[in-house]
Amino acid sequence: MATEIERKFLLADERWRQAVVRSERMAQGYLVGAKALHEGLARASVRVRRAGERAWLNIKSATLGIERAEFEYPMPLGDAETVLDSLCDGVLEKIRHYVEVDGTVFEVDEFLGDNAGLVVAEVELPAADAPFPRPPWLGREVSALARYYNVNLIAHPFARWTQIERAAADGGRTEGEQACC
Repeated sequence: MATEIERKFLLADERWRQAVVRSERMAQGYLVGAKALHEGLARASVRVRRAGERAWLNIKSATLGIERAEFEYPMPLGDAETVLDSLCDGVLEKIRHYVEVDGTVFEVDEFLGDNAGLVVAEVELPAADAPFPRPPWLGREVSALARYYNVNLIAHPFARWTQIERAAADGGRTEGEQACC
């Protein structure tokens, strides 16, 4: 089984921009999304993602935390466009910036549209306890907060978050926040 080990962080400031090695615009939509997960009708999200001239189908387990089962398969770009346009309840768009720090690549997602203003950094690791650099621009970890999961940003975009949800220093879950996707 394929496992993704990923940690997600808010950003303390803009210094990460100085270390960007490349950027690409992405669009993604969900065939099985937040509503089915919240209602207990699915155990995984199913997503289509387009980046440039490439596209993938992705299946990710609906578990909270840094380790999740993940399967990803390339798909024809035309098929991905059709799926995004006609089968998804919404499309999330972002610019992914690849930022290298001491040989480790952080993926900084700068969200667009209804999620504009939200910027998070992710780092994929070979093991849950693997060490990684902590640059000064890396802020509070939000790996266990479901509202930051992309699948939830379509159903509850950043533009509709309350002031409490937006507070970077809230220290944890807001009252009633879902434990998982």
